[in-house]
Amino acid sequence: MAGALHDMMEAARDEAERAGKLGGESAPAGHGGHPGGHPAGIPKVGKMPDFVKKMLEKGEGAGGHPGGHPGGHPGGHPGGHPGGAHKHSAAGRGMRPGGGEAAQAYEARTGIKAPRIIAWEITRSCNLSCAHCRAAAEFGSYPGELSLDEIKAVIDDIASITNPILIVTGGEPFMRPDIWDIIDYAREKGCMPVVGTNGTIITEDIAQKMAEHGITRMSVSLDFPDAERHDGFRGLEGSFDEAIRGIKLAQEHGVGVQINTTVTKQNAETLQDMHDLALDLGAEAFHPFLLVPTGRGENLRDIELSPEEYEEVLTWAYYKQKASPMHFKPTDSPQYYRIAHQKAREEGSKVSAEQYGMEAMTRGCLGGITFCFISHVGDVQPCGYFDMQLGNVKERPFSEIWTDSPVFADLRDYSKLKGKCGACEYKGVCGGCRARALSATGDYMEEEPYCAYVPRALRAGQGEVMEAAEMTEAEGVES
Repeated sequence: MAGALHDMMEAARDEAERAGKLGGESAPAGHGGHPGGHPAGIPKVGKMPDFVKKMLEKGEGAGGHPGGHPGGHPGGHPGGHPGGAHKHSAAGRGMRPGGGEAAQAYEARTGIKAPRIIAWEITRSCNLSCAHCRAAAEFGSYPGELSLDEIKAVIDDIASITNPILIVTGGEPFMRPDIWDIIDYAREKGCMPVVGTNGTIITEDIAQKMAEHGITRMSVSLDFPDAERHDGFRGLEGSFDEAIRGIKLAQEHGVGVQINTTVTKQNAETLQDMHDLALDLGAEAFHPFLLVPTGRGENLRDIELSPEEYEEVLTWAYYKQKASPMHFKPTDSPQYYRIAHQKAREEGSKVSAEQYGMEAMTRGCLGGITFCFISHVGDVQPCGYFDMQLGNVKERPFSEIWTDSPVFADLRDYSKLKGKCGACEYKGVCGGCRARALSATGDYMEEEPYCAYVPRALRAGQGEVMEAAEMTEAEGVES
């Protein structure tokens, strides 16, 4: 695999160089759109499966955006993301998650940043049985799920301190009948609800309701570029075709689509094909998720990438996002931000807001810092993979848990990081995956177990470490 990943990484670098995106160079003018294909001037490295091409030609897939993606992507942008916020994104709608009056007042009062994104598992029930599922979700009812009235009360409390993006997820969120009441109430209170779904049960009616209830974007998981392997991973024959059909229906009603791909040894070499599939389906965003072995994912440790393979996949992502017209963001992979800073410096550039937009103003692991997760029964966690309950909203207000949890306090204090994460000059932009540390060692502040980088402090003098840390700080990284 190592040779194939290296070749894929080099191909992405060559592509970025041909597009004039290395060394801080400006983007070429205009890609010319991609009606069912790829932007002019960007060579296609991977190969689209023939059966997917046929589905697209017959109108069974999503097609693409003749004349380019909606919202305008003039020439992409020097860092790779579209030159301007997409109309379906928070920025594109003039929203600053976690930046409203309540959030500003909360931070002024407590010194703690308000959450900007909250993922809420409104139900654990699911029609699939995916091999990697952190929730080990199954079809059927789960006892103790929050009622609609309880959810509304929690939304009231959340709105008292912040105006976040609210990821309505599961399980499969569309299996909860009152999902539209939840979405409407969240929006009424100033949140921006989006939906995370497997896409397989989206009907014409559901797609229309998403549009009617103001859902501007949904994420759909596709893990392989062909039906046989995707269906095997997701545990249901036909799930690939049904997900693509759901994507098309949503897009026909004006709902933007983000494609998520969980990366393992089984599909790492297909990431170029997955990117191309997302592009051909007209997706606005592509987010590769690096596997965190929790829930049923515990059984996938044998196919989890090695630290060296993580490094190559994330380096591929760094180069690939430069020439991609989609918003491209590796997730559950805080090392990506360290790699981005390293590679930018090698190119004589830096990770700046002018080149990378908001991606330059954040860090890798945001669990407990500006992101958190609420389970179907009301347990609050730093993220869905972080298997530790820090309080329950049935027993204590969310705002108090966010403010007072000792675990959240630890995660916000980078000086408490241990091992090579604690010694690393990039801890301000990376921080390591705290969920992986917890899963592997039982200590959430231990070093990231799947990082190949050796910090300067473990290789050289302390002065070099301080110099690197100061350079990173000077680039304006925020939590």
